[in-house]
Amino acid sequence: MHYASITDRLASLGSEKWAVHMEARRRRELGEPIIELTIGEPDLPPHAALITEAIRSMNAGRHRYSNGRGEQTVIDALVRKYARRRPGVTGDNVLCFPGTQTALFAVMLGLVETGDAVLVGDPLYATYEGVIRATGADYVTVPLRPEHGFHLQAADLERAITPQCRVLLLNTPHNPTGAVLTAQEIAAIGEVCRRHDLWIVSDEVYEELIFDGAFASPFDDPALAERTIVCSSISKSHAAPGFRSGWAIGPAEFASRLLAVSETMLFGGQPFIADMTAYALDTSLDTSAQMRSAYKRRADLITASLAGAPGLEPMPPEAGMFILVDVSGTGMSGEAFAWTLLNEEQVAVMPGHAFGAGAGNFVRISLTVPDDKIEEACRRMVAVAARSRLREAKRA
Repeated sequence: MHYASITDRLASLGSEKWAVHMEARRRRELGEPIIELTIGEPDLPPHAALITEAIRSMNAGRHRYSNGRGEQTVIDALVRKYARRRPGVTGDNVLCFPGTQTALFAVMLGLVETGDAVLVGDPLYATYEGVIRATGADYVTVPLRPEHGFHLQAADLERAITPQCRVLLLNTPHNPTGAVLTAQEIAAIGEVCRRHDLWIVSDEVYEELIFDGAFASPFDDPALAERTIVCSSISKSHAAPGFRSGWAIGPAEFASRLLAVSETMLFGGQPFIADMTAYALDTSLDTSAQMRSAYKRRADLITASLAGAPGLEPMPPEAGMFILVDVSGTGMSGEAFAWTLLNEEQVAVMPGHAFGAGAGNFVRISLTVPDDKIEEACRRMVAVAARSRLREAKRA
């Protein structure tokens, strides 16, 4: 039977990247005491007020069809949020989607196609390649170097650009590295994009989870307004990933042209979730502050626990809910280390290769589990590393 070429382009870019996570889940369901440090699912529940608002909205009858752009309640709340960052934002700049992932997919579908290319830093979030490949476009990686704290360098971006490039997919704060770009770095990157007439699609889902310092975005620079599209959601900021509530904010012409794409895909979301999202955006809640404190503490705990461990080098993040650990000193790749850790010590981490070639020597550890499990997982990682080094020494 015939299949569309998109199924071939995405054949190895779906759940295969999460093989260690899925195997860990399978074993846990069978009763194994797996310590799961794979995915970024907050261990803090959504604030009770959000659940109350969703129930209130449903009881008020807000469960009928919506529209393609989004419910007015959440559009108005998004305008208030982003107009504080860049005056002049209106509802014409807003499109609502079920989560950041859908927003990124739709935005890419509206910007590139076969024959085009998208620039993206490497390491990169696991789904980015699929989001780009789905359109028929190619992707061009820009190295994010450990010696620069994984911060994208304007000079590296300049060197990577080809005549086919149309978009820079930017992620700050960054997953999986936790890097946070400064306003000065973004200005330099933006100048490169301006000279080469590139769109900037800025994934800002970790905006509220910066440990120290300020958040900066190309969206906030008037010189980049005509070429910047922000994608985000309440999944991370409000510990609400299962509600699938996100958005894209960009130039009015972009939003107008993409509206038909959005309507063809979705034709609206759930009004009661839109009302809950508006409440979340307009209300001062302590969810993100609690997560920032917990994730910073756990990142510091891992850094201290693995300090001096043979073959393990933690890379302290500046934001987010993950930390990378370089395992190359053990003689194993990130993938080999992750499988060995699962099979020998019942600890599940993500192998770095799921996040691009630049992360092949790393594993990614989620910070969304209690401190005592983090400490125990670190002890088991050190044990695996020590055994590996011993085997390497015997072979030598």
